[in-house]
Amino acid sequence: AWIAFAYDGAPLPAEHGGPARLLVPHLYFWKSAKWIAGLRILDRDEPGFWEQNGYHARGNPWEEQRYSGD
Repeated sequence: AWIAFAYDGAPLPAEHGGPARLLVPHLYFWKSAKWIAGLRILDRDEPGFWEQNGYHARGNPWEEQRYSGD
């Protein structure tokens, strides 16, 4: 995962998630938050918003893991 602060040498604008945006390039983009409100580092896996609402924990697009039963 990446946290982007700039694009093409300029600060990331608010309409594109600035000042910082999360990118998880190998997963479905619903796994990439446009606006980051906070960041917690955990020593275990914990379901996030999408996982609590029925989406797959990994969300690998190449394996078509969209929903929790996929």
